[in-house]
Amino acid sequence: MSSVPFTDVLFSQHGHAGVIMLNRPQTINALTGPMVLAISHQLRIWSEDPDIYVIILMGAGELGLCAGGDIRALYTSGKAGDGQAETFWRDEYTLNDAIARYPKPYVALMDGLVMGGGIGLSAHARHRIVTERSKLAMPEVGIGFLPDVGGTWLLSHAPGETGTFLGLTGTAFGAADALYTGFADILVPSNQLQSLIDTLADIASSDEVSALLQEAAVKTETSSLSLQRADIDKVFQGDDAESMIAAAKALRTDWGDTVANTLLERSPTSVKVTLAALRRARKLSSLSACLEMELRAGLQILRGHDFYEGVRAQIIDKDRNPKWQPATLTEIDAATVAAHFDPA
Repeated sequence: MSSVPFTDVLFSQHGHAGVIMLNRPQTINALTGPMVLAISHQLRIWSEDPDIYVIILMGAGELGLCAGGDIRALYTSGKAGDGQAETFWRDEYTLNDAIARYPKPYVALMDGLVMGGGIGLSAHARHRIVTERSKLAMPEVGIGFLPDVGGTWLLSHAPGETGTFLGLTGTAFGAADALYTGFADILVPSNQLQSLIDTLADIASSDEVSALLQEAAVKTETSSLSLQRADIDKVFQGDDAESMIAAAKALRTDWGDTVANTLLERSPTSVKVTLAALRRARKLSSLSACLEMELRAGLQILRGHDFYEGVRAQIIDKDRNPKWQPATLTEIDAATVAAHFDPA
């Protein structure tokens, strides 16, 4: 039997641009282990290719760049205890770090939906482009996990407590908020992306990339997070999730009630571990250190209950009714949270 060609990620040269096309549009380009390894390998090749001046990351289809990692595969691996989930995360985080350190301009086109693992492929790039269709999120607390792929680094360095809000609630945000929080650099209209790709392919050197991108950028609307900043900072200050819920309720606003209810619906373990991870990330010196911390926490979570229950409720059975264990924030003590950051 002949082998089936690997087409989940496509690589091509367009002029002086090396183009990475995530090619699983039926899953909004959800990221798999073989895709991670293929991208890592190709980036190493292009880093030494004198004809490649710039890397461009994009996604196939109209829905988005990447909806995240293949959660169903991670669920199956964790249940089986075959080690593939652990291997995927190690390889993925290595790629995230390599993207941040890449020696040539790496341009991520964050058009449409960009979540989880998609953030890891794009938001650590040297040049990060959003469009009017962009919708970003780190929704891991909703499936019993924590923001990873360097998400704790990005969220902990967002203005004020906006990153804490986004990480603990999993709230999706658009282009203006992505620019405000530091997840992206410029806005380019989606109907101008192909023209931008062609322009980048024609550059005479890597030094031209920044100027060309600034020429293509357009103004965006005011960030809604910036307008909500005072309330966000008031609610999400400190290191105690229960106090955050009380502060949200005390606002006596629809927004405050929504925040409180959202936190109460999320995995209590994930809320507390994520909050601890974000506070630790603020004190860490680099993305690499955050990735190491996230891996330790992720491996501990994989040994627990809530990740499997969250994926079951959201993706497998789709009943949207997870039964978290423990069921409340008060049942989770500081020692339990701290254990998630111990070496695996």
